[in-house]
Amino acid sequence: MISINNRTSEHTIDSIFLNRWSPRAFNQEAISEKDLLTILDAAHWAPSSFNYQPWKFLYALRDTKEWDKLFSILSENNQIWVKNASALVIIFSETKNHSNEKIYSHSFDAGCSWGFLALQTIMLGYYAHAMTGINFQAAKSILGYSDFYRLEAAVAIGKHTNPEILPENLRKKEIPNDRKSLSEVCFKGNFPF
Repeated sequence: MISINNRTSEHTIDSIFLNRWSPRAFNQEAISEKDLLTILDAAHWAPSSFNYQPWKFLYALRDTKEWDKLFSILSENNQIWVKNASALVIIFSETKNHSNEKIYSHSFDAGCSWGFLALQTIMLGYYAHAMTGINFQAAKSILGYSDFYRLEAAVAIGKHTNPEILPENLRKKEIPNDRKSLSEVCFKGNFPF
Protein backbone atom coordinates (compact mmCIF):
# COMPACT_ATOMS: atom_id res chain seq x y z
CA MET A 1 0.00 0.00 0.00
CA ILE A 2 1.30 3.48 -0.87
CA SER A 3 -0.15 6.98 -0.40
CA ILE A 4 0.44 9.93 -2.73
CA ASN A 5 -1.72 13.00 -3.48
CA ASN A 6 -4.28 11.97 -0.83
CA ARG A 7 -4.72 8.68 -2.72
CA THR A 8 -3.92 5.29 -1.23
CA SER A 9 -3.53 2.07 -3.16
CA GLU A 10 -4.71 -1.20 -1.66
CA HIS A 11 -1.53 -2.97 -2.77
CA THR A 12 2.04 -1.87 -3.37
CA ILE A 13 1.93 -0.43 -6.89
CA ASP A 14 4.37 1.90 -8.62
CA SER A 15 4.00 5.54 -7.57
CA ILE A 16 3.46 6.67 -11.19
CA PHE A 17 -0.12 5.39 -11.04
CA LEU A 18 -1.01 7.60 -8.07
CA ASN A 19 0.95 10.57 -9.42
CA ARG A 20 -1.08 10.49 -12.64
CA TRP A 21 -4.16 12.65 -12.51
CA SER A 22 -5.91 15.06 -14.88
CA PRO A 23 -5.53 18.70 -13.85
CA ARG A 24 -7.05 21.62 -15.74
CA ALA A 25 -4.71 24.39 -14.51
CA PHE A 26 -1.86 24.63 -17.01
CA ASN A 27 0.81 27.35 -17.07
CA GLN A 28 1.07 28.03 -20.85
CA GLU A 29 4.72 26.93 -20.85
CA ALA A 30 5.72 25.60 -24.27
CA ILE A 31 6.42 21.92 -24.72
CA SER A 32 9.08 21.01 -27.25
CA GLU A 33 7.99 18.97 -30.23
CA LYS A 34 10.66 16.47 -29.18
CA ASP A 35 8.98 15.98 -25.78
CA LEU A 36 5.54 15.69 -27.38
CA LEU A 37 6.78 13.15 -29.92
CA THR A 38 8.42 11.20 -27.08
CA ILE A 39 5.00 11.04 -25.40
CA LEU A 40 3.33 9.90 -28.62
CA ASP A 41 6.10 7.37 -29.24
CA ALA A 42 5.32 5.78 -25.87
CA ALA A 43 1.60 5.79 -26.72
CA HIS A 44 2.16 3.98 -29.99
CA TRP A 45 3.97 1.13 -28.17
CA ALA A 46 0.71 0.05 -26.49
CA PRO A 47 -0.45 -3.53 -27.06
CA SER A 48 -3.34 -4.15 -29.43
CA SER A 49 -5.45 -7.04 -30.66
CA PHE A 50 -3.76 -8.84 -33.57
CA ASN A 51 -1.17 -6.02 -33.41
CA TYR A 52 -3.51 -3.86 -35.53
CA GLN A 53 -2.36 -0.72 -33.70
CA PRO A 54 -5.59 1.08 -34.65
CA TRP A 55 -4.72 4.40 -32.99
CA LYS A 56 -3.93 7.58 -34.87
CA PHE A 57 -2.88 10.88 -33.28
CA LEU A 58 -3.35 14.42 -34.56
CA TYR A 59 -1.34 16.92 -32.54
CA ALA A 60 -0.72 20.63 -32.28
CA LEU A 61 1.58 22.82 -30.22
CA ARG A 62 0.09 25.98 -28.73
CA ASP A 63 0.32 29.24 -30.72
CA THR A 64 0.30 27.50 -34.11
CA LYS A 65 -2.29 27.34 -36.89
CA GLU A 66 -2.71 23.64 -36.15
CA TRP A 67 -3.58 24.53 -32.55
CA ASP A 68 -6.43 26.79 -33.65
CA LYS A 69 -7.93 24.03 -35.78
CA LEU A 70 -7.81 21.37 -33.04
CA PHE A 71 -8.85 23.84 -30.32
CA SER A 72 -11.94 24.84 -32.33
CA ILE A 73 -13.54 21.39 -32.02
CA LEU A 74 -13.56 21.45 -28.20
CA SER A 75 -16.68 22.34 -26.24
CA GLU A 76 -16.79 25.86 -24.81
CA ASN A 77 -16.52 24.42 -21.29
CA ASN A 78 -13.24 22.74 -22.20
CA GLN A 79 -11.89 25.71 -24.16
CA ILE A 80 -12.01 27.76 -20.93
CA TRP A 81 -9.11 25.79 -19.44
CA VAL A 82 -7.50 24.07 -22.44
CA LYS A 83 -6.44 27.50 -23.78
CA ASN A 84 -3.53 27.36 -21.30
CA ALA A 85 -2.27 23.89 -22.29
CA SER A 86 1.01 23.40 -24.13
CA ALA A 87 -0.25 20.86 -26.66
CA LEU A 88 -3.40 19.20 -27.90
CA VAL A 89 -3.67 15.63 -29.15
CA ILE A 90 -6.73 14.14 -30.81
CA ILE A 91 -6.91 10.35 -30.56
CA PHE A 92 -8.64 8.36 -33.28
CA SER A 93 -9.11 4.64 -33.78
CA GLU A 94 -9.43 2.71 -37.02
CA THR A 95 -12.73 0.84 -36.93
CA LYS A 96 -11.81 -1.62 -39.70
CA ASN A 97 -8.62 -3.33 -40.77
CA HIS A 98 -7.20 -3.14 -44.28
CA SER A 99 -9.33 -6.12 -45.32
CA ASN A 100 -12.38 -4.01 -44.39
CA GLU A 101 -13.16 -6.27 -41.40
CA LYS A 102 -14.42 -4.65 -38.22
CA ILE A 103 -11.79 -4.28 -35.49
CA TYR A 104 -13.84 -5.24 -32.44
CA SER A 105 -11.25 -3.85 -29.98
CA HIS A 106 -10.43 -0.55 -31.73
CA SER A 107 -11.65 1.68 -28.88
CA PHE A 108 -10.17 -0.60 -26.22
CA ASP A 109 -6.80 -0.56 -27.97
CA ALA A 110 -6.85 3.22 -28.47
CA GLY A 111 -7.71 3.56 -24.77
CA CYS A 112 -4.63 1.54 -23.91
CA SER A 113 -2.51 3.90 -26.01
CA TRP A 114 -4.03 6.81 -24.07
CA GLY A 115 -2.91 5.12 -20.84
CA PHE A 116 0.66 4.83 -22.13
CA LEU A 117 0.50 8.48 -23.25
CA ALA A 118 -0.67 9.60 -19.80
CA LEU A 119 2.09 7.72 -17.98
CA GLN A 120 4.87 8.94 -20.29
CA THR A 121 3.57 12.48 -19.82
CA ILE A 122 4.06 12.17 -16.05
CA MET A 123 7.53 10.73 -16.55
CA LEU A 124 8.53 13.90 -18.47
CA GLY A 125 7.12 16.27 -15.84
CA TYR A 126 3.90 17.17 -17.65
CA TYR A 127 0.25 16.26 -17.11
CA ALA A 128 -2.37 15.05 -19.57
CA HIS A 129 -6.11 15.55 -19.34
CA ALA A 130 -8.29 13.53 -21.74
CA MET A 131 -11.78 14.72 -22.60
CA THR A 132 -14.75 13.90 -24.78
CA GLY A 133 -16.28 17.37 -24.51
CA ILE A 134 -15.94 17.79 -28.26
CA ASN A 135 -18.26 19.02 -30.99
CA PHE A 136 -18.08 15.71 -32.85
CA GLN A 137 -20.18 16.88 -35.79
CA ALA A 138 -17.99 19.94 -36.37
CA ALA A 139 -14.85 17.86 -35.81
CA LYS A 140 -15.68 15.61 -38.73
CA SER A 141 -15.85 18.49 -41.20
CA ILE A 142 -13.00 20.54 -39.66
CA LEU A 143 -10.57 17.64 -39.39
CA GLY A 144 -11.77 15.84 -42.52
CA TYR A 145 -11.52 12.24 -41.34
CA SER A 146 -13.47 9.40 -42.95
CA ASP A 147 -15.95 6.92 -41.48
CA PHE A 148 -13.05 4.47 -41.33
CA TYR A 149 -12.02 6.29 -38.11
CA ARG A 150 -13.68 7.03 -34.78
CA LEU A 151 -12.69 10.14 -32.88
CA GLU A 152 -12.10 8.81 -29.35
CA ALA A 153 -10.93 11.79 -27.29
CA ALA A 154 -8.94 14.99 -27.12
CA VAL A 155 -5.99 15.32 -24.73
CA ALA A 156 -4.57 18.55 -23.31
CA ILE A 157 -0.94 18.37 -22.18
CA GLY A 158 0.97 20.88 -20.09
CA LYS A 159 2.69 21.81 -16.85
CA HIS A 160 0.44 22.14 -13.82
CA THR A 161 0.14 25.54 -12.17
CA ASN A 162 -1.81 27.32 -9.43
CA PRO A 163 -5.54 26.56 -9.76
CA GLU A 164 -6.33 30.23 -9.09
CA ILE A 165 -6.16 30.78 -12.87
CA LEU A 166 -9.33 28.70 -13.24
CA PRO A 167 -12.93 29.84 -12.81
CA GLU A 168 -14.29 29.05 -9.34
CA ASN A 169 -16.40 26.08 -10.50
CA LEU A 170 -13.28 24.38 -11.94
CA ARG A 171 -10.99 25.32 -9.05
CA LYS A 172 -13.03 23.06 -6.77
CA LYS A 173 -12.32 20.10 -9.06
CA GLU A 174 -8.56 20.70 -9.23
CA ILE A 175 -7.51 17.84 -6.97
CA PRO A 176 -6.51 14.26 -7.70
CA ASN A 177 -9.64 12.15 -7.39
CA ASP A 178 -9.93 8.80 -5.68
CA ARG A 179 -10.92 5.42 -7.07
CA LYS A 180 -13.56 2.87 -6.14
CA SER A 181 -12.32 0.14 -3.87
CA LEU A 182 -10.81 -2.88 -5.58
CA SER A 183 -13.66 -5.02 -4.19
CA GLU A 184 -16.15 -2.91 -6.20
CA VAL A 185 -14.48 -3.63 -9.53
CA CYS A 186 -12.61 -6.91 -9.15
CA PHE A 187 -14.32 -10.29 -8.69
CA LYS A 188 -12.98 -13.82 -8.53
CA GLY A 189 -14.55 -16.36 -10.87
CA ASN A 190 -18.18 -15.22 -10.98
CA PHE A 191 -19.92 -12.32 -12.69
CA PRO A 192 -21.87 -10.64 -9.83
CA PHE A 193 -23.47 -7.78 -11.73
